Amino acid sequence: EGLNIVAAGRTQAALDAVVADIERSGGKASAFVADTTNEADVAALFDHAGADVDLAIYNAGNNTAGRILEMEADYFENSWRVVCFGGFLFGREALRRMVPQKRGTILFTGASASLRGRAGYGAFNSAKAGLRAFAQAMAKEYGPEGIHVGHVVVDGAVDGDKIRSRFPDADSRRDRLLDIEGIVECYAFLY
Repeated sequence: EGLNIVAAGRTQAALDAVVADIERSGGKASAFVADTTNEADVAALFDHAGADVDLAIYNAGNNTAGRILEMEADYFENSWRVVCFGGFLFGREALRRMVPQKRGTILFTGASASLRGRAGYGAFNSAKAGLRAFAQAMAKEYGPEGIHVGHVVVDGAVDGDKIRSRFPDADSRRDRLLDIEGIVECYAFLY
């Protein structure tokens, strides 16, 4: 879409790979190491991006299983911090740049967990449902000010390095994996 991309995450090596992929495709990108649960990191990320942020996509998650009875409190809290609290910090900082311009798009990546609870995923389900409700509130609050807020339910495993490292038999289930390019097209359409 001709945008200047800032890829953010916790691991420099992973970010470097994303930036290299974007640049091989003819785009412009930079990497910024940040922890989405750290308020100062998220503010610094948006300071790095500059005042003219037009599109912000929140795609942090931690879809890991855990039975509620055996779940430690910090495990549950960490899921909430990454998915929901991090989404709040990210969304607020995006709004701080977009509201003065009276334009911009903020997209939050959800999951089927945003819509329903699933046995073994209580922490992730509740965090994603919270993110969805937060995105709805943000859309209603800032839509009248020219800010487009969307929550995208990605209902399945995305074909990529994370899935392939966690599930060595991913190729045998390729027909059940989601194509990242199709997801990108949907985000571009929403933008």
